[in-house]
Amino acid sequence: MSIADDFKTLLSNIQVANADTIALRYGEITAVLNKEFRDTESKTANSLQVGSYGRWTAIKGISDLDMIYIVPASKWETYKNGGQYALLRDTKDAIKARYPATTVKVDRLVVRVLYKDFHIEVMPAFRENDGSYKYPDTNSGGSWKITKPQAELDEMRAANVRKNRNLRRLCKMTRAWKNKHGVAMGGLLIDTLAYNFLESTEEYDTKSYFWYDYLCRDFFKYLADQPKQSEYAALGSRQRVRVKKRFEKKAAEAYELCKKAIAASGQKNERQKWRAVFGNGYPAPEAVSEDAVATSVAKAEFRYTEEFVENRFPIDIRYDLQINCEVTQNGFRPTMLLDLLGRHGILLRRKSLRFFVADGSDLPEDAALYWKVLNRGEEAERRDEIRGQILKDDGHWERQERTSFRGNHLVECYAVQNGVVVARDSVLVPISAEVAAAA
Repeated sequence: MSIADDFKTLLSNIQVANADTIALRYGEITAVLNKEFRDTESKTANSLQVGSYGRWTAIKGISDLDMIYIVPASKWETYKNGGQYALLRDTKDAIKARYPATTVKVDRLVVRVLYKDFHIEVMPAFRENDGSYKYPDTNSGGSWKITKPQAELDEMRAANVRKNRNLRRLCKMTRAWKNKHGVAMGGLLIDTLAYNFLESTEEYDTKSYFWYDYLCRDFFKYLADQPKQSEYAALGSRQRVRVKKRFEKKAAEAYELCKKAIAASGQKNERQKWRAVFGNGYPAPEAVSEDAVATSVAKAEFRYTEEFVENRFPIDIRYDLQINCEVTQNGFRPTMLLDLLGRHGILLRRKSLRFFVADGSDLPEDAALYWKVLNRGEEAERRDEIRGQILKDDGHWERQERTSFRGNHLVECYAVQNGVVVARDSVLVPISAEVAAAA
């Protein structure tokens, strides 16, 4: 298969998998609120799908969906004077009365409707004459604020046409990278930066899938070179989009990974290098022959016990998680893994490793932690100890391991909320010939 076919497959593999269920839920909520505020039961009128799903830039695993319900103008007199919370409460009560088994909560700006694998944030709002929406903010006693999602939807649609349908695809591929590498970037920020990049160049105006390796490389370089700033002007609306966490370092790493993947064009490891950028949505290397597999298994005689988090949970990274590792040995002062690797490049034997959450301040309180310890290399295979199972944290937000045998081993940590991976981080553990893996 060509590089164009591979990127087509990537985009096919990461497309939203539960669109029918999402559409059903949007329709149900719309009908409930139409009944409450208008005494009709239309499942489509008076609501607007916004956010990544509304801009058609969402991918498989999306868990945070947004909609605006357009409240009749005749209700403004009821809520205009300090009725911000009352509007949200009435919205919540209507949904809860119709679906009592569903968790429905009032948040500061929205009503959150929690389903098994995703939730919908419903913003009741009044449409203004200029096409913007006035919505309630219950903070500090209450106020009314303005949002302009239609301008964002319209500009996304128009720019995607101008840019040969490359804009939405770039947004989706960037989300796959974000989910693979635990980059806490909001959807509107991704879409705005992708938009700004393509608007800054004509290089890809007439190009398509065959050039997506270079497109992604150049976009990650664009991200890596962004000046440090706290916010951007959103596409279309020009409203402010906050930068939650810095992304330039991980974008620079992605740029280097893309260069290596491009350099490996036509080689057996080409696809594996692109999977290092985008995750398992990118096509896997072609399987070796049955004879080669039989020979390999006979030689190695180890069990493939590695589990993959995307096979267990949907992934929608929205928060920042950072893990670190403390290395100790009898008679020596404890040190951090990255400091030790910076001095020596490898770990030696008889070391104790304590992996821990160095920064989890961004995580929601109800997030559960999971760990994965993967041993790699010939010695791990020979000992039949590659491990790689995904195990729930015992409540201490840390995991104790020891160096046992050589190889480039990997420890990953996942934060799971409502059945969705919302944050992740990983640490590479290179152990020398005298040593062993986190095992």
